[in-house]
Amino acid sequence: MIVFQRSTARRIRVGKPRVRVWIKLLEIPKPLLYASILLFATLGVYSLSNSLVDVPIMYTFGVIGFVMRRCDFPVGPVVLGVILGPLMEKQFRDAVSINQGDLSIFVTRPSSLSILLAAVGAVLLPYVPRIIARLRGKGDSDRLVFGGGDED
Repeated sequence: MIVFQRSTARRIRVGKPRVRVWIKLLEIPKPLLYASILLFATLGVYSLSNSLVDVPIMYTFGVIGFVMRRCDFPVGPVVLGVILGPLMEKQFRDAVSINQGDLSIFVTRPSSLSILLAAVGAVLLPYVPRIIARLRGKGDSDRLVFGGGDED
């Protein structure tokens, strides 16, 4: 607890004089700020690998991120996919190569079959209310129904 109090006091001592600097940074015009951010991001991407190929890739993903933010896509799943995607790919390749290219390993083992069924269930679960409503003949077949939402 003493260490926490000391570190908090130190952060206040170090940060308090810099508050005026941060306030001045907030007064920078947005176009100038955005241009500076793009410039430093471009320099950072280029200096990381000394390759001009990475710069258009960065701008492409920036545009994709901008469009996703405008369309209210959640950021969390995208970040998880970018981080965990290559790891999952490697593990999948290793599992297939251990089994000499036979994909039946994913459905013959009870543990892998249960994980596979859980993943398929997680993907299909949002559509279950619509399917049930359509089977009963009283659903609105033109829109998706996600469980627990407000009714219009």
